[in-house]
Amino acid sequence: MTYCVGFWLEDGLVMASDSRTNAGVDYISSYRKLHIFEPAPDRLFMLLAAGNLATTQAVINQIQRDLNRARRPTMGLGRPSPDPGPRHHDLLSASYLFEVAAYIGRLSVEVQTENHSALHQVGASGEASFILGGQILGQPHALYLIYPQGNAIMATPETPFLQIGESKYGKPPLDSVGHCRMSLEDAARLCLVSQVITRRSNLTVGPPFEVALYPRDSLAVSHHQRLERGAREISEINRIWIESQRQAMQSLPRFPWEQAREPVV
Repeated sequence: MTYCVGFWLEDGLVMASDSRTNAGVDYISSYRKLHIFEPAPDRLFMLLAAGNLATTQAVINQIQRDLNRARRPTMGLGRPSPDPGPRHHDLLSASYLFEVAAYIGRLSVEVQTENHSALHQVGASGEASFILGGQILGQPHALYLIYPQGNAIMATPETPFLQIGESKYGKPPLDSVGHCRMSLEDAARLCLVSQVITRRSNLTVGPPFEVALYPRDSLAVSHHQRLERGAREISEINRIWIESQRQAMQSLPRFPWEQAREPVV
């Protein structure tokens, strides 16, 4: 399992992920879950992946394959490339971000369908989910959650963040503090808080943590940070968040019987 969160803001996008992958308690490893694509100067895409690792890697590989095919339409000496079949929107040909979301959903379903029988025989699932964020010149920036079935939903100002993977532990701070008018930096800090407290509650989520910031209309990632295991920022986030919760606990209203016991001055 893993945990990824994407945040839609009026000023841009923030994407954050952990890097832990496990196949049981005795096999834990790290794989990058945040992928950034800059296929042309007029577009940028960021993709978060969770679920079956073989499925997510196959989808990423096929995205790159399609980009390579689009960039190399001929095979030396002017010979045409083999016909790849019916033309679908990809990262280069799409005019809207929802077309890219549909393209990634289609790839994911194709990979899952191809491996379903073999996985089903051993009781395994090939399902995968993705969060796509980005912008195409002339269109607004947007954020989509792509389900294993291939369909997608879009983040809105009322529901600005989307999660995949082990999401329940990291949702409370996003619900209580997050909103679409936050700065990119504050949203990035909040996403890292969400990652760190999820790690405390679930061993299948862990560092390295990655966070990327995309300012609206820039068509470029402004900051991309990777926090390795043992990084000072991780321990500081954990310490400050716990301390703030303890302080809040002490500030909660007293019960009536507690107030009755307070000495009169």
